[in-house]
Amino acid sequence: MDRILVLLRHGQSEWNLKNLFTGWKDPALTEVGVKEAISAGERLKAHGVTFQHTFTSALSRAQHTARLALEAMGTPNLAMTKDMRLNERDYGDLAGLNKAEAAQKWGDEQVMVWRRSYDTPPPGGESLRDTLARALPYYNQEILPCVLRGENTLVVAHGNSLRALLMVLEKATPETIPGIELDTGVPVVYRLKADSTVESKVVLKA
Repeated sequence: MDRILVLLRHGQSEWNLKNLFTGWKDPALTEVGVKEAISAGERLKAHGVTFQHTFTSALSRAQHTARLALEAMGTPNLAMTKDMRLNERDYGDLAGLNKAEAAQKWGDEQVMVWRRSYDTPPPGGESLRDTLARALPYYNQEILPCVLRGENTLVVAHGNSLRALLMVLEKATPETIPGIELDTGVPVVYRLKADSTVESKVVLKA
């Protein structure tokens, strides 16, 4: 039985391009982001993967990426399950600020703590631990059962919400997870064992 789980961070957004904290704000994909999403679908098709399920966040950049990738695979009508528990980390008062502007306002050291610590949230926002606290149960209850039934599953979401899944899949710790980065538009293909641990991992870079 194939137990395929693919994680895909959305393509480049307008705010990624401008180096702004995005969080729950909802900027569109850039032209580069659109090309990344289409390329991700083409690489998945070339890899021989097909899906029975697609999960995305409630944010349009993830949904647009999923639609473009599925179209490129030749399966544009596959239904998507959308849920805010897969949303990006909420950056609170940092949302919409350039990272350099935030450093001017609060200081480099404090902004780096908010960006990279596991459990210190920015003002009005979520810590990485908060993000994982909503994303991990959703993965365990909704996504993982599909994969273990042999139903290939695509998850298109965000850098921080996907880290929640990486904590399970790659046995990351609160100390190591903040340093793990996922490139925009690059599919990561996991094959799981019956006990839900990872049998193999392939990163489909362009």
